[in-house]
This record gives sequence, structure tokens and C-alpha cells, in this order.
Amino acid sequence: MCSVIGYCGKVQDETALKKGFAETKSRGPDDSRIIDVKGGTIGFHRLSIMGLHEEGMQPFYMNGCVAVCNGELYGFAEQKRKLIEKGYIFKSDSDCEILLPLYLEYGTDMFAMLDAEFACIIYDGETNSWVAARDPIGIRPLYFGYDKIGTIVFASEPKNLIGICEKIMPFPPGHYYKDGKFICYNNISKASSVCSDDIETACKNIREKLVTGVKKRLVADAKVGFLLSGGLDSSLVCAIAARESEKPIKTFAIGMSEDAIDLKYARQVADFIGAEHTEVYMTPDEVISSLDDVIHLLGTYDITTIRASMGMYLVCKAIHENTDIRVLLTGEISDELFGYKYTDFAPSAKEFQKESEKRIRELHMYDVLRADRCISINSLEARVPFGDLDFAKYVMNIDPEIKMNKYGKGKYLLRHAFEGLNYLPDSILWREKAAFSDAVGHSMVDYLKEYAESVYTDEEFENKRKKYKHATPFTKESLLYREIFEKYYPGQSEMVVDFWMPNKNWSGCDVNDPSARVLANYGDSGK
Repeated sequence: MCSVIGYCGKVQDETALKKGFAETKSRGPDDSRIIDVKGGTIGFHRLSIMGLHEEGMQPFYMNGCVAVCNGELYGFAEQKRKLIEKGYIFKSDSDCEILLPLYLEYGTDMFAMLDAEFACIIYDGETNSWVAARDPIGIRPLYFGYDKIGTIVFASEPKNLIGICEKIMPFPPGHYYKDGKFICYNNISKASSVCSDDIETACKNIREKLVTGVKKRLVADAKVGFLLSGGLDSSLVCAIAARESEKPIKTFAIGMSEDAIDLKYARQVADFIGAEHTEVYMTPDEVISSLDDVIHLLGTYDITTIRASMGMYLVCKAIHENTDIRVLLTGEISDELFGYKYTDFAPSAKEFQKESEKRIRELHMYDVLRADRCISINSLEARVPFGDLDFAKYVMNIDPEIKMNKYGKGKYLLRHAFEGLNYLPDSILWREKAAFSDAVGHSMVDYLKEYAESVYTDEEFENKRKKYKHATPFTKESLLYREIFEKYYPGQSEMVVDFWMPNKNWSGCDVNDPSARVLANYGDSGK
């Protein structure tokens, strides 16, 4: 991960700017630079992943333009070769160095050409204007706000903008900003057409596209590791990577010291694929004592995001402190594409697809945010194969009639795509899904709820929750999280659209807790 900032005009408070940007130094601990340009100020914290030498340090300059980018640009070598043929000269092996030549050649049309996870800011010295853009899913973070005189400011995280902007909002994924307007260049949440592939053809394509998505994310000049929960999604990523790697891959799993559900399954997967596996244990005291820090680093009050972040933050902390790994592959975004436990209750294919579109559109505020912050706070980079643009677009276009759970098993297409090919044991490939916040140990969520109960009386809860008009807390746990959030991000609740919850309009989903544990179809998921 890296961190970027772009102040698109005269800086009103240099102290606030430097203090705010320093808040995300962990995203890029290797080098830092803040420079003034004719039209404002631009800054970069670097985590070296591709092109590890000093020449890869940003900002990049070309023909009066300046650029910073937090991103991984897949297939950049071929684009670079074509740009060299056009006469462009490169100074480093950094993938992001191709951005300015692409901008000079294609302007803002370049963003639709990128196969990337990225957030970038460009100052165009020729026109004295600013351009910013974010990848279609929002895997890389970018936020914006306006200072007291109306100048727009872009930055990687909201904590960069506290004290500078009154209202902070996420930069919309799949958009670029130019001349005061946000323009959509790729709405990946919306199916462009319905794919008529039959089940076997769809599964073959799913397998091939996911394998390709994993392979391209193994390319790095820094060392790569893998988060392995023992669930279907992370297990598939690890199994594919193990086949594509010459040496055993390094996998990491975490669980509560007393009742970690997934650790045994993660160990089974690691043994099956021949991985070098590390188990990390967390205690109830660690969970409670880390709560304040986790909410601060996340910048959210959402219940399920915070719960699921406890284990992810602590395992990434252990990886940072005990290894030289810099890149982590994870299993996020599969649920949004193939379905959750609650989408088994979808009343129709149309409703299933509509829910998937909503989840992909809002993903940058929930699971993707969690993975980014938990990993980047520990000076690591997240790569998400299920978020591969070609893969995600294809799955979104598959006829929802065959994506729905009509098979007695959720995510049937994804499971069937790898059936009989010895990627994973059948016991893992067909295992019921357990929510990550439950799978690290049911006790973790129970401890958090019990702690929240001890903080407020019933009367205090009712009185305090009412002062929050947006995303009003509805349990003591949600109030606890909101009050911690407000301590660090006062008045910024609209950065998150609402609580992540199952679709309450569907029969069987009108629940008061985001955990799949409360659903009637949870069954053997947590065993």
C-alpha cells in the first residue's frame, strides 16, 4: 500500500496538511515526499512493491504533469513496451510510471484501459487542472472534501482530511474527477448484458478467469503471503497460488485461543497444498483492548466490519512484526459476486441480481475497506483476486437464475468450477460457509456484545443513541462503536451509507444482527 494526497489549490493550513498526511505513514513507510506544484500541493508515502529502487519513488513528472498513485497496474509491461515504441523514456521499474505517458496519450480515456487496483491524482501543468480517479471496485481507497474556501482535497484515508475539510466523503469507485465533475468510466456493479452460458461453460470460465486473476497477483518484487481462513474463498486463492508457485507458499490463519472454528480447516488446507503455515491466536483481552485502535484505523462504525476486522488486524500485525512479507492475497469479494447465506432467501433471480449489484456498488465501504485498512496499517499491501476486473465483470453478467442457490449449497458455481480437480479436499470445497467474525471463534462476538452491555444501562442506551440521526445505533454494541468512531471522525458518519445488514425486505432476513449466525439457514456453518 501507499498513501497519496492532492491539495488542488493554495494550502490554507500547512500544519494541518502535514499532520493529516502523517496519519497514514504506515501505508508507505519506505519514503515520503510532499511537493508544491503551480496549482497546489501533492504528496506520497511509499511502500515499495514494484521497482524497489529509489527511481520508483513518486511523484512522477513528465511534460509539466505530476502524478501520484497508490496502485498495482497488472499487465503494465506490455503497455510500457508500446509506450517506449512511441518514444517515451522510463527511469524505473515501477508499474505506476506508465500513468503519465498514458495520460498524455489518451487523456481521461486511459482509466477505462487500466487493469488495476488504483487511486491516483494527476496535476496537469499544461492546463493548470487536476484529475483524480479510482478503480471500479474501490479496492484502493480515496476520499475527498473541500477546505474552508471551497478547494477540493483528495487523500487516501479520511484521517488525512480531518482538520482540513468539514465534510469527508469516499471518492466514487469507477469514476474520475475533472473540471469539478465526477464522471463514471466503468460501472462494474451493473451487468452490461446477460450472459447465456450454461452451467458447465460458466464454471469453466469462472475457473480459468480466477486462476488468471490469482497468477497476475503473484507478480511482485517484494515477498508475498496469503491469508487463509479455511473457508472456501481464501482456500481457493491459496490452492491456485500453490499450483502456480515454485516454492511452498506462506499462509497465515488466526483464531480465538478457546474456540477457533476455522483454524482446523485452515490447517487441513495448508497441509493439502503443501504450504508453510502459521497459526496466530488472540485472546479476549486483546479483542477488547484493540477495539479503540481498530475503529480508528478503519474509519467506520459498522458492526460486521469491526467484528471481522479484529482477527484480520491482529493476524496482519503478527505478519508485520515477525516476517518480511510485504504483499498479502485475500479472499474478499466472492460473497458479493456469488452470494451470502442470507441471499439464499432472495425471492427471485431479479432480486438476487439487484442485491449483488448493491453489494458490489457499496463494497468499498465494507469488506474492501476492512481488508485495506487492516493490512495497510501494518505496512502491507492487499491484493484481491476475486476483484479481478475481468473475473468480476463476467460473474456479474452470468444469468442470476443459475447463480441463485437452487442446489442446496451456496456458491454452487464457484464450488463446481473446481470440483474433481484436486485443488482442495472435498470436505473444504463443499464446506458450509461460516462468517469470518464467527469463524475466528463464536466467543469473540459474544465478548464484544457482553462488553457493550457493561458500558451502558438500558436508559443510557436509549438516550445516547437518539442523538445520531444518520445510521442511528440500534444495539448497545452499535452505540459503543459509534461513540468511538465519533471520537476520531466527528460528524463524518455519512462516509458509510448505513449498517451492513441482510436485506430486511426479504422473508427470513428481518434480523437485528448482521451475523449469519442469526439466520435460520446457518445450519452447520459454524462447526
